[in-house]
Amino acid sequence: MYVVLGASGHTGHVVAKTLLTRGQKVRVVGRNAEHLRPFTTQGAELAVADATDANALTKALQGADSAYVMIPPNLSSNDPLAYENRVGEAIAAAVANAGIKHVVVLSSIGADKSSGTGPVVGLYHLEQKLNSLADANVLFLRAGYFMENTLPQVGVIRTLGSVAGPIRPNLKLSMIATRDIGDAAAEALLRREFRGKQIKELLGQRDLDYIEVASVIGKAIGKPSLGYVQAPDDQLRKSMVQMGMSSSLVSLLLEMSAALNSGHMKALEARSQTNTTPTSFETFVNEEFVPAYQKQIAA
Repeated sequence: MYVVLGASGHTGHVVAKTLLTRGQKVRVVGRNAEHLRPFTTQGAELAVADATDANALTKALQGADSAYVMIPPNLSSNDPLAYENRVGEAIAAAVANAGIKHVVVLSSIGADKSSGTGPVVGLYHLEQKLNSLADANVLFLRAGYFMENTLPQVGVIRTLGSVAGPIRPNLKLSMIATRDIGDAAAEALLRREFRGKQIKELLGQRDLDYIEVASVIGKAIGKPSLGYVQAPDDQLRKSMVQMGMSSSLVSLLLEMSAALNSGHMKALEARSQTNTTPTSFETFVNEEFVPAYQKQIAA
């Protein structure tokens, strides 16, 4: 039995779908039963649980050998790090209480740092908590910068006529499609070859800076001259709060951007065949960004 936390999310749904397709017994866990219906109709067991509830998570993990775990996003939390800490404590307690032997964890580049990386600090603490479990084999997938982080640029482009954000224009980022993270997690769960506590970085298909990001997007949406502007934090803060993020979360995200810009937060491994994933940014833009852009224009 495999348990997948956050099964309705970007990475979790790929893990659950892959395991089900491969004929495995799967229990999907999330906050909303309706969002998990696509998996239950395929034969998955359902467990509705709040990620901060150790008792509920323990029940959800009971009887399983392996699990995919992650901290679900909470964009409206007024204390995101405290929320992440509660989730981390609940996950670690549930893994120990349920006796899970193999755990694959969604982590991030920068989780080696105990401070100064914004919300990634929560993943540092999650890793430390799971590292303390003597009987569990744990694989931490430290993923690069999500390609999905560029999707809000749909509205930015329509408003400003350019791509804009806090990242330095020429900063090379290891950009990865979340589908590739889900694929890597599912494969690791199926193989279960990891022992003890291990770290695996996932760096995407190649490194890109935001100048190239804007160029790829521009060509795909018929705006070949589309450029990138590094916007000041004050301007970005206002826009991000208007998008529904709490002020505290915005501060942490801007701290993360500063950590990327300064090099405080970066990949520790050289790019290799084992940490390079298949989905190119061009593929992501054509399959995900362009439809989102066209939908907003049509609306």
